[in-house]
Amino acid sequence: MKVAWLALLALLPSLRGADASPPADLARIESLDGNGEVELDPETGEAFASQGVVIRYQGSTVSARSLRWNRDQGLVEAEGDVRIDSGVGGGSEAWRGSKATYNFFTRTVVAENFRLGQRPFFASGSRIVGSSITNRLVALDAMVTTDDVAEPAYRIRARQIEVRPGEYLEARNASLYVGNSRVFTWPVYRKSLRKHTHFWTVTPGYRSVFGPFSLNRYHWQVSTNAELTLDADWRLRRGAAGGPGISYDLGPWGKGSASAYLAHDLDPLRTAFGTPVKEDRRLLRFQHTFTNATGLTLKGRVEEQNDALVYRDFFESDFRGDPQPKTFGEINQAWPNWTLDVLVQPRLNEFFQAIERLPDIKLTGLRQEVGVTGLYYEGESSFSYLRFQPGMLGGASYAGARADTFHQLLLPKTLFGWLNVAPRIGSRLSYYVEPEDLPRIAEDQVRSIVNTGAELTTKASRTWSAARFKPLDIDGLRHVVEPSINYVFVPNPSLHPGQIPQFDYEWITPRLLPIDFPDYNAIDSIDSQNVIRWSLRNRLQTKRSETVTDMVNWALYTDWRLTPRPGQTTFPELYSDMDLAPARWVSFHSQLRYGINQTSWREANHRMTLRPGERWAWTLGHRYLPTDLASYGLGNNLVFSSFFYRFNENWAARATQQFEARDGVLEEHAYTLYRDLRSWTAALGVRIRDNRQGADDWSVVLTFQFKAFPRIKLGEDADRGAGRLFGG
Repeated sequence: MKVAWLALLALLPSLRGADASPPADLARIESLDGNGEVELDPETGEAFASQGVVIRYQGSTVSARSLRWNRDQGLVEAEGDVRIDSGVGGGSEAWRGSKATYNFFTRTVVAENFRLGQRPFFASGSRIVGSSITNRLVALDAMVTTDDVAEPAYRIRARQIEVRPGEYLEARNASLYVGNSRVFTWPVYRKSLRKHTHFWTVTPGYRSVFGPFSLNRYHWQVSTNAELTLDADWRLRRGAAGGPGISYDLGPWGKGSASAYLAHDLDPLRTAFGTPVKEDRRLLRFQHTFTNATGLTLKGRVEEQNDALVYRDFFESDFRGDPQPKTFGEINQAWPNWTLDVLVQPRLNEFFQAIERLPDIKLTGLRQEVGVTGLYYEGESSFSYLRFQPGMLGGASYAGARADTFHQLLLPKTLFGWLNVAPRIGSRLSYYVEPEDLPRIAEDQVRSIVNTGAELTTKASRTWSAARFKPLDIDGLRHVVEPSINYVFVPNPSLHPGQIPQFDYEWITPRLLPIDFPDYNAIDSIDSQNVIRWSLRNRLQTKRSETVTDMVNWALYTDWRLTPRPGQTTFPELYSDMDLAPARWVSFHSQLRYGINQTSWREANHRMTLRPGERWAWTLGHRYLPTDLASYGLGNNLVFSSFFYRFNENWAARATQQFEARDGVLEEHAYTLYRDLRSWTAALGVRIRDNRQGADDWSVVLTFQFKAFPRIKLGEDADRGAGRLFGG
């Protein structure tokens, strides 16, 4: 039977053997180019395929010009341009050669004239045998190298090479070749593949605010689950800094890390408020996470620093991610229908504004059916002792205890077979103990709130199974439309927000906040509501690599405030969120906010990435924010770009720019040149920043690293921002 393409779905029986027992699963055989042939014998369960085919099963893939597969034994015999993607040794191998047999159940490969790639090693031989059961690879008349180019600069040739991934490599009758010259011979050569237990990492460079610098870290792998580090950094203008650290994995008791970073800063900068910074600077960090099978999770983090700019000056990438890290301890116990949370969140850094929770205990009832009534219940009850601390922004601190309980009933129904309706009604009761240091409130208070509403949703779809367009990787199309209407009505509460202490208050955000409870969790800011949220989601889907992919995922939504509160408009902004993936090699993301009352754009974020192959990739983006919405500064009309190009096997480059079109300033641009030195990689990076006030901040950095054991991945200087690459 000859087919343009053929999918063979075969239910595999259990294999009763000592080696492995496969689960009942589906295997799939397809033509590689539309010309493949497949023959199936239903009685023996054997399949023969030729003229270019691929078989996928149990997470492994085998492709070849021809192959024979026995479903009961899970064995495939392949010939001609054979490629096997397997999982021997717990990793992911790419085997290539002329002839091989492979067992899907035991993941055992026996191959002739084969090449194997399993980073950091690449090997070839006349015959190779590998098995995940023994975690062992054996190659005869073999060559091995860590040089990932067609003509490696060095290699070891041996009559037999045995590799145990993650443990060791052993070569018998081995010779080391550099180029075409043999420089050394061993009867037996053995190399550990375990991570180095002692090593240094050094990043030298120059930055205008630091002068010449060298960031140095000593690593000591104490055991397989613990590593000690010692930072010993030096910056000419700022002095010496460093400290010890540890990362650990205690298995069932969780994992975490701890570190201390101490600096005697010879030229500390002032804060944005003009406050001087001490010369002796400190950052102490600790975090630990523990989870067990009973649903218990413990999390703890300590972030203590003795001035507000330690992160900005010495850990810039961390600062960009979270400029005011919090200290907390949390216990969470999850059951099928309930969760219990205990959160303790003190303020260790007095210069940051914070809400201390000492503690905050919350019992949450997840959405669950009440008996067999069709009614569903959800709710949460909490007790908290809270303290507002103003930090450098100024203001008075105040504190108080609060008990809060919320309960809600829902009655979800499907009408007419297509309309989902979920009416709900709930109530909230909050008790506030007379707060400390807040004279305007001189007694205990009780606030009651009632909420009601309903959500209407539906979904419609249409499929075009025969739609095919190879340039855009389209294999069938499905359009899904999901409109929804969510109505919320909250009468005036017994106490308005201005009459109670504000601990959990509403944050200013450019996105729409939730309108229904308990998703809206600014407990102390709850006020009357009479609003409808309209939303419409469109998805256009296709099949790529055997999975359903959204080519278009577009959501439009806005609110209609039937009874606006003072300061509110009937209609806020109209929002649009869109993700496009018209082909595998291109993606586009868009976030838009349009002011209905202002009849103007209030925010726009766009990002497009092109990655047509391994040679080049380009990300281009734009951010717009008007001045009246900016918390600080003058808004944004920002264009950013990141372009990567690989010239050949040895050279590559990356360029990133950040241009503020509002005033025509190139705020930041960085350039990195990569050189492949066979077993090493080198990167020379330059970054220039326009600080708008004062001199430009510019940096030069040079890094070297083993390719086999990389410390920084190719191009990670762009992905991580400045980081420690540029001295921060």
